[in-house]
Amino acid sequence: MDRHPPAAPTTRRTTGLAVGLVAAIALHSSHPASAAPTGEFDWPLRPRPHVERRFDKPARDWLPGHRGVDLAGVPGQDVLAAGAGIVVFAGEVAGRPVVSIDHPGGLRTTYEPVRARVSIGSRVGRGSRIGELDAGHEGCAAAACLHWGLRREAGAGNPREYLDPLALLHLSPLRLKPVGAR
Repeated sequence: MDRHPPAAPTTRRTTGLAVGLVAAIALHSSHPASAAPTGEFDWPLRPRPHVERRFDKPARDWLPGHRGVDLAGVPGQDVLAAGAGIVVFAGEVAGRPVVSIDHPGGLRTTYEPVRARVSIGSRVGRGSRIGELDAGHEGCAAAACLHWGLRREAGAGNPREYLDPLALLHLSPLRLKPVGAR
């Protein structure tokens, strides 16, 4: 004789959800938390670089700040397109080699100091080699640092705006919340 009454449908549903969630976590945990992002953009250096200096948005475009992030690398290391787009600049700015790529949605990424291996008008995909990292970068302790910048171009009533390129990577950790109180 069964002493326990049958479980209510909600309890079975909650239990099934919990079992499915545990299985999903087990599958996901077999991959390291620092795995490549799954969005449209990825790191421009591989393996995943150390961030030497973070984005520091100036209060106004003309004020001091750090309009990108500095990523530690090694001289001659391949620099990759963070996302698909069209090369709009490959040359020198103030004596430093720079590559700029326009992406859908009005975004532009910049990579500096990079000796370009692409030309203006080239279509590139996420992870495409765009050049090699030059040695040195003022203010960076590593032998070579990639300054990776991002801005939203002006359009549709919006001004040009500098953004943190790390936001492209969707690096926020997965957070699980309880289904219901017990």
